[in-house]
Amino acid sequence: MKIMVTGGLGFIGQALAKRLETAGHDVILIDSLTPQIHGTLPTLKAPDGVAVTRLDVRDIARHVDLVDGCDAVYHLAAETGTAQSMYRVQEYVAVNELGTAALIEAIAASKTRPKRVILASSRSVYGEGAYTTPARPDILVQPDPRTPDQLARNNWEPQTAAGETLRAVATPEDLPFSPGSIYAATKASQELLLRAAGPALGFKPVIFRFQNVYGEGQSLQNPYTGIISIFFNRARQGMTIPIYEDGLESRDFIHIQDIVDGLLAALEADLPNGATMNLGAGEATTVLGLVEELLKAGSFDVPVKVTGQYRVGDIRHCFADITRASSLIGFKPKITLSEGLARFCMWAGAQPVHEDRLEQASAELRARKLMGD
Repeated sequence: MKIMVTGGLGFIGQALAKRLETAGHDVILIDSLTPQIHGTLPTLKAPDGVAVTRLDVRDIARHVDLVDGCDAVYHLAAETGTAQSMYRVQEYVAVNELGTAALIEAIAASKTRPKRVILASSRSVYGEGAYTTPARPDILVQPDPRTPDQLARNNWEPQTAAGETLRAVATPEDLPFSPGSIYAATKASQELLLRAAGPALGFKPVIFRFQNVYGEGQSLQNPYTGIISIFFNRARQGMTIPIYEDGLESRDFIHIQDIVDGLLAALEADLPNGATMNLGAGEATTVLGLVEELLKAGSFDVPVKVTGQYRVGDIRHCFADITRASSLIGFKPKITLSEGLARFCMWAGAQPVHEDRLEQASAELRARKLMGD
């Protein structure tokens, strides 16, 4: 097949491109090479035999020739980062929503249109995700995003109106959108745009809602997203690992190899139109638990401090129900967290040491009253 990958020089894009090229596909990568992810002097690096074009996805409608004749498009290009999206609102909306709109316009103008567009969406569209109440553990509830006032009181857990603490459970795909950040809202918009355009333009949208993706190849210099790389960068420099809230907030960490397996499986699978699937490990890990595993994997001995700090827009818990992905594409995660972190530390330890910019990123949030102590 001839396959385009937008955001193709990003963490997931490069891993996907290698596997596509190895499978014999003709691969075209589109990427703007933003400094935040790629550094101030980015270079075009791609697997042998893979074509690369440096292009902002918002301009792709002026380059219809790149899309014309593609059998499938993986749409990965996006601005990422929950906290940063709350003050760089126009940029996130422009890249994520208008970039998707530009891709749709390019498809509409193509003589030979792709048959499938596979979107990298996010678990953030669920907001706080699925919970149950103590009284009715058989019924799913979806709490509203935590308020700044609630967070300022160190009242971390979502609660019922009566003040009962809710219990997090695996989040299924049929939970409604409930974005708690601008980033999350733009990912929901991407999904809606592709679902609306697909039937009219003759392509089948496939939507994956990723959990927290990590692994070899991820950016080690972006202080706004990717807590594993942020913590590793600090640990290798002997710096304290700061943990927000009480450290018992949890996430679903999925290794890049498993994500690429899912993306490849969707290329030719017999899927319903607009198929939407979670991709995650299907289990929750607390941030404290993650740090313990990471320090062990990297043989680090540095202080760990639970700070009580918080970021407006962060969720408390979310982990994926992966039943649908298992049924539709045979998805089954293979890399355990301990194995994945060991692989990550071995790779990351051979990379250049980058200046830690976590405090700089935190200061930006504090200045805008989006982070509290």
